[in-house]
Amino acid sequence: MKVHREGTGLLLSLFTFLFVVNTTLYYTVGKGYLFYISVTLSAGVFLLMLNFFRSPFRRFPYDSEGLVIAPADGTVVAIEEVMENEYFHEKRLQISIFMSLFNVHANWFPVSGTVCHVSHRAGRFRAAYLPKSSTENERSTVVITTRHNVDVLARQIAGALAQRIVTYARVGDPCYVDEQMGFIKFGSRVDLFLPVGTEVLVEMDQKVTGNQTPIARLHKISYDYTAPL
Repeated sequence: MKVHREGTGLLLSLFTFLFVVNTTLYYTVGKGYLFYISVTLSAGVFLLMLNFFRSPFRRFPYDSEGLVIAPADGTVVAIEEVMENEYFHEKRLQISIFMSLFNVHANWFPVSGTVCHVSHRAGRFRAAYLPKSSTENERSTVVITTRHNVDVLARQIAGALAQRIVTYARVGDPCYVDEQMGFIKFGSRVDLFLPVGTEVLVEMDQKVTGNQTPIARLHKISYDYTAPL
């Protein structure tokens, strides 16, 4: 398990800070209770941060054609038809995944295609599991057009602890399932907006794994796709 590039600098800085603090304690108060408590707490904090910034190697094991793959680890907290007013300005099927502090926070592209839109909006830092976080929190929006001309919107949303959203997608770039779309530091969520009528393959409160769990099937694929002779 390797460390994600977004966490390398922070982890090195944290390790240096904790090392200095505990070394100073050792040479000032010796091996007393205060020193052992500090070492224990320092180890716990560092391991928690190391766990947060882990970057597992993943490949979707099946043919992803026509499927929407979970863009993040976490829990499904919303499956509903809503008005999407920032890009589509029409009704869409929203599926939302909440990431806790203990989940992997790398985000993957949910479908393969071409990136046709990327935008970022400043906002609040409400708890990411709240419905209003989708429209009020700081967020980045990525829209992907599949090769069957289906537009899929993925929105990275900051949470109460998240202070930085990183988005790797660029307009005009080809993108593929198995590639990372970005990273959100600390608790957050990812919303997907799909065409109404899309077949949902997950349930509320279901645990999903980024780039591993199929969460929906795009019906338009089965209508438009013609198998090669």
